[in-house]
Amino acid sequence: MILIMKPGNIIEYIDRQKIICAVVMEVKNKRLRLLTENDREVKLSLSRISHKSSTYIDLSLSRYNLVESLKKTSNKRKDLVGSVNIRELWDVLHAEQEWVDMATMTCLCFPDNPDGDHEAAVVRAIFNDRLYFKFDHNRFFPNSEKRVEQIAAHRREEARRNRIIEEGGAWLKLVNRDKGYFSPDSLSLEYIEILKSFYLFEKESPYYALGKAILEKAGIRAGEAVFPLLVKLGVWDKNENIELHRYKIPISFPAEVMKKAAELAGSELARRESGGVRACPPSVWRGRVDLTMLPVITIDGQSTTDFDDALSIEEMGDHYRLGIHISDVGHYIKKRNIIDEEALVRGSSIYTLDRKIPMLPACFAEDLCSLKAGELRPAISVMVKLSRFFEPQKRAHSPQLAAGLASESENSKLPYGRRFPATCCGELQIIDFEIIPSLIRVKQQLTYYDVNMIAEDNRKIGILYDIAKKFREFRLGRGAVQITLPEINIRTNEAGELTISRIQRESPGRMLVAEIMIMANWLMARFLAKHDAPAIFRSQPEPRARLYKGNEGTLFQNWMQRKLLSRYVLSMEPEHHSGLGLEAYVTATSPIRKYYDFATQRQIRAILGLEEPYSIEDIQRIIQLLEQPMNCVLKIQNSRHRYWLLKYLETRINQKEEAVVLFKRKDSYLALMKEYMIECELPVSSGIDLKPEDLIQVRIQHVNARKDVLSVYMG
Repeated sequence: MILIMKPGNIIEYIDRQKIICAVVMEVKNKRLRLLTENDREVKLSLSRISHKSSTYIDLSLSRYNLVESLKKTSNKRKDLVGSVNIRELWDVLHAEQEWVDMATMTCLCFPDNPDGDHEAAVVRAIFNDRLYFKFDHNRFFPNSEKRVEQIAAHRREEARRNRIIEEGGAWLKLVNRDKGYFSPDSLSLEYIEILKSFYLFEKESPYYALGKAILEKAGIRAGEAVFPLLVKLGVWDKNENIELHRYKIPISFPAEVMKKAAELAGSELARRESGGVRACPPSVWRGRVDLTMLPVITIDGQSTTDFDDALSIEEMGDHYRLGIHISDVGHYIKKRNIIDEEALVRGSSIYTLDRKIPMLPACFAEDLCSLKAGELRPAISVMVKLSRFFEPQKRAHSPQLAAGLASESENSKLPYGRRFPATCCGELQIIDFEIIPSLIRVKQQLTYYDVNMIAEDNRKIGILYDIAKKFREFRLGRGAVQITLPEINIRTNEAGELTISRIQRESPGRMLVAEIMIMANWLMARFLAKHDAPAIFRSQPEPRARLYKGNEGTLFQNWMQRKLLSRYVLSMEPEHHSGLGLEAYVTATSPIRKYYDFATQRQIRAILGLEEPYSIEDIQRIIQLLEQPMNCVLKIQNSRHRYWLLKYLETRINQKEEAVVLFKRKDSYLALMKEYMIECELPVSSGIDLKPEDLIQVRIQHVNARKDVLSVYMG
């Protein structure tokens, strides 16, 4: 449509969602100079005109009279709008789905001699309610029924959004002003969920814009201001583990999972009460080797309640027989039942200072499947026949361990399983080994501390420790990369204060368990490979560089070597694991805590005839499904450890600490605070030139655990 404008024409245009009535004062190069009903002069392009009237105003009138005339015209048109029934028009016209010209639409609304004011009234009516028609200068198009419903739904949502912003902003302002605890009511739960999502996911949140608008309405700056508000409302604790919410980690088990777990545990408990585990039908234990006579022990941390591995050692004349006994979780939890599927979703148990989130319900993790002292348990046992590589020094038996370690078996020939040829591990020679389904009864449960205290005096513990050391030497001889770093353990004391201790992973207890479990996983990988069974094998390419040989590296070298390790690889075929120095490796010694281990154990059970094996497709599916949850578990445990370490360091502002320089960045150095094994960034100071591995003193300047901030300066 070509608009022909002349001075004196009354026109209308849209400005800030309002229709403005104006008179054309001048036309120049397709631009208009207008005087509006609000007594303003504006310049406008022709494309902005929404309606042109055929009526004119005499421009010789005074400005005051021109404005009054425009106001009169505008008011008349507003009054006429009330006579336009848009819904009735739409009912008549929408079935045709065709454009309707201005003249036709105006005649439908005003059949008796309509003029420019009536046309303008139609335009205003449709503009005021854009639910039913689209407007394009001098014509109108009826929206379809579907489109009308979409627009109506959008309007309802917009109205709801505006209500939330207004009411939520007012409510949040009150919360922010209140100095004490502010208890939320049912009406505020919607605002709380919006603020939680806003804080957790920031711009990725579907409520980001809404949350930001509520905060602006309340006069609150976004960002970290949200967290203390949610703490004040009692939604979160001041030390809330935010990552659990960010990664949507299920803290409790679904009701249907707990119901099934209770049913299975209840039936097992009923069997015990009716005569013990041996009261089960013989078919339940068919094919299992009775190893209850063995001196089986567990070695774990003081707070452990889910015992999934145990050890035994026997002196058999010219050789030793080492038993590595793993809880047979698959005996109780069958593939693809509701408990199994929930465990697959979780992927792993999560352990942090303030919370433990198990992979399996407690009735399994801490009871039925746990290798508790005195309880008969089904297990998968790796029985290893070892050469007697030397005659250990005479060791006195510890009185407190006499009962648990005294008994021995005279029978070295096991009736079940497949034997494997000898493997020479330096002075330690694995003559053969076999993997069997067994029944065991743990005689004693020891802590790492217990073992450390008696390692020099107790013969059995001493032999286990010697085996571990010889196996370590074997791996190092095959190129293993030994990372030896202390572990920082954070706990709370009885007064609720944070305390820190350094755990030496090379202590007898921890080194013994670590090496023998690596041996068990290696032997199980060989067992699976021998039977051509698809499994979740772990491998690791060579590190990008090697900084030292064996276990001779300094603290600096060990820390930097860890950064140079290649990522491990999961596949269904055995490949070399450079970090461990082994030709094949799986993890299967923690089936209560890790689904990778549970799935691998099931493949071993299948070889032993206890269940049907996973197919290649099943194993691929498990690897794919576990990738994300296992990444989340690792991030949560690492970030939570760092959080509590920073909380501890918040109490040590201005303290001097020894650090080792790692490397130089553009404007800073990265250093490792030795006492806490945490990296810190040190600003470059003028006149000071530091080199990697330099020992320096730093002073803690500022720490904020919630914001993950640690700043230091030269001490």
